[in-house]
Amino acid sequence: MDPAVRASGAESGLTFSSASGRWTVAATVLGSAMASIDATVVGIALPAIGREFEAGLATLQWVVIGYTLTLAGLLLVAGALGDRYGRRRVFVVGVVWFAVASLLCAVAPTAGMLVAMRALQGVGAALLTPGSLAILQAAFTPADRSRAIGAWSGLGGVATAVGPFVGGWLVAVGSWRLIFLINLPLAALVVAVALRHVPESRDRNAVGSIDATGGALVTVGLVGLTYGLIQGPSAGWTHPVVLASVVGGAAALAGFLAWEHRSATPMLPLGLFRSVRFSATNAITFIVYGALGGALFLLPIQLQQVSGYTPLQSGIALLPVTFIMLLLSGRSGALAARIGPRVQMSVGPVLVGVGLALLVRVGPGGTYAAQVLPAVIVFGLGLATTVAPLTATALDAAPAHQAGIASAVNNDVARAAGLIAVAVLPAAAGITGGEWQQPARFSAGFHTAVLICATLCLAGGLLAALTIRRTTGAAGAVPTTHLVHCALDTPPTAPVGRPSATGAGRRPGSRRW
Repeated sequence: MDPAVRASGAESGLTFSSASGRWTVAATVLGSAMASIDATVVGIALPAIGREFEAGLATLQWVVIGYTLTLAGLLLVAGALGDRYGRRRVFVVGVVWFAVASLLCAVAPTAGMLVAMRALQGVGAALLTPGSLAILQAAFTPADRSRAIGAWSGLGGVATAVGPFVGGWLVAVGSWRLIFLINLPLAALVVAVALRHVPESRDRNAVGSIDATGGALVTVGLVGLTYGLIQGPSAGWTHPVVLASVVGGAAALAGFLAWEHRSATPMLPLGLFRSVRFSATNAITFIVYGALGGALFLLPIQLQQVSGYTPLQSGIALLPVTFIMLLLSGRSGALAARIGPRVQMSVGPVLVGVGLALLVRVGPGGTYAAQVLPAVIVFGLGLATTVAPLTATALDAAPAHQAGIASAVNNDVARAAGLIAVAVLPAAAGITGGEWQQPARFSAGFHTAVLICATLCLAGGLLAALTIRRTTGAAGAVPTTHLVHCALDTPPTAPVGRPSATGAGRRPGSRRW
């Protein structure tokens, strides 16, 4: 650590020009990118995983869902742990946890073991993802904070763009197991840099207990509900295990809401949802990101099993989306700040839906330029139009002192939406069991699935047109140009330069591609 930082021993002491400042940005970029890239690359590896284990579609769903379940269920609790016990400490624990779980994923002898280790990976990701942005907001001086977070966002976008390419190459030239092993040297580097250069910070105003009960209830509820939704189509909806899972999961989620209502320190302040604007924005987030999560789960399988793409080719198929987002998200945010979010939140989901609908043209024998690229361009334009104003509106609708938790809630809503979509969409489109290995049947189901997702996005745009109104001069309004933008998987993180209830970086959400 730089002597100046060591001497100050205080938050907000780093400058971007200092060695420790640059190393701190590097550590947070690599840590958050490690978790986000892993989630993306696993989708590319699903066909190879399925072939090695002779797995049905339900198993492939669980390889994705196992990770998202624990991540979504524990994300808010992990943010509170960082506030209370030290953001660097929890971040480092998360990185080490993630690395150990990655090693166990790489050596998993069975599909069931891989799913279990993916759930462990999700715990590590939940511990490290809130800390990356929180560390930057707490550690840097106010004058350099925007620059540090801007560098974090841009470099994270580059890492996300490179990730699918590297992952596809590893699967093609070696084995799907390499996509987990590559996390080990990255994690070692992140831990070494963090321990040497990243200053510790915590919320000195945090009081009360961590809402572990709330985290446990929401995780159990999501597990039960998801298991029932996945097993229902094959085992039958009246099967005792399916019924018990669905009913038990729903009961646990109801218990979570009841607990949060009476808890003195809730992980989810239900009072936020008294705002119609906040509730509507999160409903739109749920619809649009559910559609995205479901479609992007099936797309790599369609490209590899039906269109004959290699893992590498399917890994880079969506690269234009990242480039469009990096180029246009800032401009979209600036436009929303001037004219209000309603137009973009109404038109953007429609464009996303049109892009998803164009994926019905993806099949055997066509070229990337003819079948995939038009859909990807329209899809990317829709995301660039939607993402910045969507998250800015969610933050705008919350009181200024709850900006951090509002951002985290919006992120968790997006993750939960993708989780449920991956569980429900294949069965809704008629894809079950081993049909993912039958190109003709899978392709027919995929085309149905993307049309379902396109319809959901259209509904999201209509909901925005009916519910979102511009508010000017509102207390606590967040300039959209100050948001950190993301691409595919979740909304942007907390705004730059706007502290949350308990100081800079309280429980921010995460940014993943």
